[in-house]
Amino acid sequence: MARKNLLKGLIEGTTEAAPPVGEQRQRVDSAKPRYTTGAIGAVNQSIAALKSRSVADIDARMIDTAGMQDRLDTADDDLHMLTQSIRDYGQQVPVLLRPNPNDPERYQVVYGRRRVAALRTLGLPVKALVRVLDDRALVIAQGQENAARKDLSFIEKANFARQMRDGGYDRKVICDALHMDKTLISRMLSVTDRIPVDLIEAIGAAPTVGRDRWLKLADKINGRDLLAAAQGASSEARFDAAMAALVTPRHTAPPARSHTLDSGTELAKSARKGGKTVLTLHSKAAPGFDDWLVENLNQLHRNWLDGRDN
Repeated sequence: MARKNLLKGLIEGTTEAAPPVGEQRQRVDSAKPRYTTGAIGAVNQSIAALKSRSVADIDARMIDTAGMQDRLDTADDDLHMLTQSIRDYGQQVPVLLRPNPNDPERYQVVYGRRRVAALRTLGLPVKALVRVLDDRALVIAQGQENAARKDLSFIEKANFARQMRDGGYDRKVICDALHMDKTLISRMLSVTDRIPVDLIEAIGAAPTVGRDRWLKLADKINGRDLLAAAQGASSEARFDAAMAALVTPRHTAPPARSHTLDSGTELAKSARKGGKTVLTLHSKAAPGFDDWLVENLNQLHRNWLDGRDN
């Protein structure tokens, strides 16, 4: 009977109002059972498992950030829409938190940062699962959740991989976190290694710009500073502007020039193209002039040189 009442109280307790923050922490941190063997130990382990799957209401003001930056765009409009949706329909999906290792009275968000920000704005508690995770487990959990989300763009995932690599995590951990093989991770890192971080952040998520176009930008950038060129109303427009800045503008050839006699008759046309000057003479306009010009071309050049030197 005692065991039945114990389980009954635990299950019923999940529908009651959440206790104060201090009591929540005591509940999370006291998950280690007193008895680990025998029938009582089995019951305690079952209780601990149920607690780890229960959703708690956490004061949003008690939640700090942690882990890697996943999103490149933090548009106010997107956060406003999410806030409005939660105001109208409530929080539908819980976030994942861990106890803050630096402050026993606080938590750190593993994933669900935008939901936490929206609920903080609304002054509402955050529905959360709480797990005791070390730093490695935190970034793996964050990476796996990001990998499963369809709204994260290629460059956001690549930037996440870069942060993990720079944070000292080996390639296997990065692959496990993002559910990707080493080849794809290497391609991602080749992009973030050649394109400066400040340019990536200035461009933003660019959700419609895929891997091939980012690789093309990485191949062509060759150390050039494109930060000032990355301008536009959207991240895609900023990407296109950066790409356009890499293209050397072609100088258009000036139009052909007409040369006329005093009588108004056209004698010749000259055109410059590809480092050459093409002179087209109209023989009928000055019969024999074309032959004379060809015969005296060297002398005319010497006269020009003598005049230039003087």
